[in-house]
Amino acid sequence: MHTYVSPLASRNASPAMQAVWSPARKFGLWRRLWLALAQAERELGIDISQAQLDELEANLDTVDLDAAAVYEKKLRHDVMAHVHALGDQAPAARPIIHLGATSQFVVCNAELVMLKEALALAAGKLASAIDRLGAFAALHRDRPTLGFTHYQPAQPTTVGKRATIWAQDLALALEDIEYRQSRLRFRGVKGTTGTQASFLELFNGDHAKVDRLDELVTKAMGFDPDDRFAVTGQTYPRLMDAQVGAALAGAAAAAAKCATDIRLLANRKEMEEPFEASQIGSSAMAYKRNPMRSERICGLSRFVIGLVQTPFTTAAEQWFERTLDDSSCRRLTLPEPFLALDGVLDLLVNVTGGLVVYPETVKRNLAAELPFMASENLLMAAVKNGGDRQELHEVIREHSQAAAARVKGEAADNDLLDRLKSEPAFAGMDLEAVLDPAAFVGRAPEQVDAFIERVVKPIRGRYAKALDAEVELRV
Repeated sequence: MHTYVSPLASRNASPAMQAVWSPARKFGLWRRLWLALAQAERELGIDISQAQLDELEANLDTVDLDAAAVYEKKLRHDVMAHVHALGDQAPAARPIIHLGATSQFVVCNAELVMLKEALALAAGKLASAIDRLGAFAALHRDRPTLGFTHYQPAQPTTVGKRATIWAQDLALALEDIEYRQSRLRFRGVKGTTGTQASFLELFNGDHAKVDRLDELVTKAMGFDPDDRFAVTGQTYPRLMDAQVGAALAGAAAAAAKCATDIRLLANRKEMEEPFEASQIGSSAMAYKRNPMRSERICGLSRFVIGLVQTPFTTAAEQWFERTLDDSSCRRLTLPEPFLALDGVLDLLVNVTGGLVVYPETVKRNLAAELPFMASENLLMAAVKNGGDRQELHEVIREHSQAAAARVKGEAADNDLLDRLKSEPAFAGMDLEAVLDPAAFVGRAPEQVDAFIERVVKPIRGRYAKALDAEVELRV
């Protein structure tokens, strides 16, 4: 009650994403890195006993945070605090813990593992949202709806085609996140300023053994040895953090675009996000069904997008081989965009899996504007019926202006068709047939089919397991 708790943890991020960035995972990875280093050093001839390795392995997940805190208060150094805390639990291994390493051996390499895991989690949730939008698009592939440009009525599209636009943005974001995940490199065993001098000393000048040590530790931590950084300073390049953050911002932007459109459509009463039986839309206005989930998507996405600048600034302001001003802000800028985006994606999966469409309202809203958009089709049909194109154009123009004035000035229905029916040039014509909405959506249904085949199905294939994951909203 008297300690601040981040809403990213209490309201937004899933337990799975929080676990990735938890102290247990972080410090557990530090210990696994110390074990991997010691194992590789022993394999390459350093005097380390199997008993020492066994003792380290037995304490991978016995982190005593209280003991580490006591050491850190005394030493003012978080890594050395955990070295001493582990040494207390594994006294036989104490002499060889962190042998030849610098703090960033555990800090950087653990962060790269966590980035890899967090990107995979985000990718799976993006795929799930794309899958659900694909199913929705297929269901409504040929349902005509009013299109908009400049938020003004424009050529009709279909409900399903609009959903593919949302899914296409998400697919682009997924591509970027997959690319960043595939391009993550391991810092490895590089030493204090990246020269590996301490390890060269440890192995009596044997360059081959130092390179082999780097390779063995990289492989032990789940990275391909070819995916090591060829060179680093003390830390891995901070530009990589910025590139990852930009990819997360892309996913947030795609999610916010989708959620914004849903909010606008809710105002038009054409579509709504899921609304539970006991959910309250407003504490004062009991009738309201506010699009609160879509609004939260937009708000959290804004936070993710806003975090992009700091890691780029951090990368730009590193001095020579390393400066410590990166550490304090990275404790925020690494986990927080992931935690916030995780909340965004859980909400998005929930919303896209339960979208509600009101077909009659969609139909009515389109019908109110369609006669204006169909004026050229009406003109062509009347010419085919034997009319004069120029005369017909003037008739349609005059009646269109009058009908528009009536709609705007009197809030009346669009009566353009009734007006034209009274004109001799349109006598005997089936004007309603000319205004069949399906005739105005172009290849939208076929584009939906192509999008599902070319984009959605491959994603479904790559992320089959993730699509079945349950999403539980925190609030």
